[in-house]
Amino acid sequence: MDSTSHSHGTGTGHSHGTGTGTDRQHAVVDSPYGPLTLVATGGTLSGLYMTGQRHRPPEESFGARVAATEEPFAAVVAQLTAYFAGERTDFDLPLRLEGTDFQRGVWDQLTRIPYGETWSYGELAAKLGKPSASRAVGLANGKNPISIIVPCHRVIGASGSMTGYGGGVERKVRLLEFESGRAGTTAAAPEGLF
Repeated sequence: MDSTSHSHGTGTGHSHGTGTGTDRQHAVVDSPYGPLTLVATGGTLSGLYMTGQRHRPPEESFGARVAATEEPFAAVVAQLTAYFAGERTDFDLPLRLEGTDFQRGVWDQLTRIPYGETWSYGELAAKLGKPSASRAVGLANGKNPISIIVPCHRVIGASGSMTGYGGGVERKVRLLEFESGRAGTTAAAPEGLF
């Protein structure tokens, strides 16, 4: 399996490597969308999974559970807290996205969708230079290992329909409403992650 690490914003660039179960650890934090499992491989965020998420790897692959106050999780939690409070619209974290070259290309494009906006699967395929690959783009989108931070929830059907989302269509709708400023008070003003 291929993997790559990169930061968004003012990060540190790219590096390559392969993660193994022995260099993984995880933490679980609360959010307005239910518990989030954060996974790090080699000290870099490699997973953010919701409960009941489609394509969620087995729990035993996440490594030892550690406190969310430990790095790299403390920085992730700080940025997620600011995001859920409406104080942050993008993330600046080193990420380790493990997948095929095509999947990583799709996930990289996802990080370019502006906060509060959506792209269709066709638009995403066109941005990749593969306008006839909407279905393959949709499959790669569904296997995004770092939900929310790599915003796969911002991809919708060509007609504007709320097509599938690994975390469930209800969560997708709530995330999009939150980002567009149409959310109810529960999503717009969370009590925090802990």
